[in-house]
Amino acid sequence: MPDDAVRERSSHEAISSVLADVNAVRPVFQPVIELATGTVLGYEALARWPEWPLLDLDSVFSTAADLGVVDDLDWACRTGAVDAALAAGMAQELCLFVNVEPHTATGPTDAAKRAFAAAEGRFSVVLELTERSLLADPAVLLAVVADGRRAGCRIALDDISVHPDTVTMLEFVAPDIIKLDRSLVQRDPNRAQARVIAAVRAHSEATGATVLAEGIENDEHLARAHSLGAVLGQGWLFGRPGPLPESVRTAPGALSILSEPVANSGLVPNMPSDLFELVAPSIGTKAFIRAISRQIEDHARDTNDSLALISTFQHSRWFSPSVAEQYALLATKHAFVAAVGVGLGGEPAPGVRGADLDPTEEFTREWTITAVGQHYFSALIARDLGDTDCADADRRFEFVHTHNRQLVVAAARSLMRRIIPM
Repeated sequence: MPDDAVRERSSHEAISSVLADVNAVRPVFQPVIELATGTVLGYEALARWPEWPLLDLDSVFSTAADLGVVDDLDWACRTGAVDAALAAGMAQELCLFVNVEPHTATGPTDAAKRAFAAAEGRFSVVLELTERSLLADPAVLLAVVADGRRAGCRIALDDISVHPDTVTMLEFVAPDIIKLDRSLVQRDPNRAQARVIAAVRAHSEATGATVLAEGIENDEHLARAHSLGAVLGQGWLFGRPGPLPESVRTAPGALSILSEPVANSGLVPNMPSDLFELVAPSIGTKAFIRAISRQIEDHARDTNDSLALISTFQHSRWFSPSVAEQYALLATKHAFVAAVGVGLGGEPAPGVRGADLDPTEEFTREWTITAVGQHYFSALIARDLGDTDCADADRRFEFVHTHNRQLVVAAARSLMRRIIPM
């Protein structure tokens, strides 16, 4: 039998074995280092199956997703990581980094509840969102983040490189820790990577998020990690994955370099117009509102900054063929473009994400466009005042037009929760 066929059969056999008993996972641990002092801040738990040491993790999760058992596998990996850290007596001043599938829709198993309850007060937990299809189901992704924060966990966004999904989701996830992919650490950046680096620096400066560089294997990589603004590091230079050591060189207060976990007390509107309680709206005609809306769309057309652009159109009749063509063109350029309204389905135009609204819903009164980029934030949030005795262009709306980063992201996040999964 050809070598490729042997490897394929062996891989299929391994994955089938793993998925038949997801609880057979046995994690190994790799240290996370504070670069300035060389002290250990924590460990990342990495899923392994002793019987299949060379098994490709991405293939396992991809197959699990195809078979509809990815949630079971994900919770088993989380539980195995926490149980192993508890059994090894992981020190209280350390963080345990646990990988999490971004679209785990089911709640924790009983075993997971017991493990995380036992870990509370013993050590800190960081939930690492993997890069796999972050935008496939943004509503579930945001729910996973919210659940983690309610449990007192920090959130890390993993594998930041040139993948548009991870950069686009920086603002929506608002991670406590940004993990730079090894491709940024192990060689000098090209232009696309330089834009990613600029976006990460801007986000870190604005939010206080901590930057962690992965893949540090030698002194050259270490120097580049410092150049990238990394505070934490991970890689073979500091230690390969293995069992948790019996003794760890830590420093009192090492966790103080991390901000406290972000609370859920931020802006979480159900509808963009909920922000009217924070910002006094103005009054404008439909013609005036249309001009502002087109300015934001024009910026999206002309900019080199990758955007998440989400718009509501009240009803599908306002999503005309010419508008659909324009949004389809924008979808070829930006990582996430969406349109929401009565009669709009999951893909109202090629490449455009969508969501259908119930005609009786209060939200159908709103006309909103939000643009969230690496350096650009703009939102027009308008609510129909219900005029019926005038020309269509003269109908009045109360509106807010803002470039305030926090307000724009809050409005966009409320819309993203409605988008139909891919």
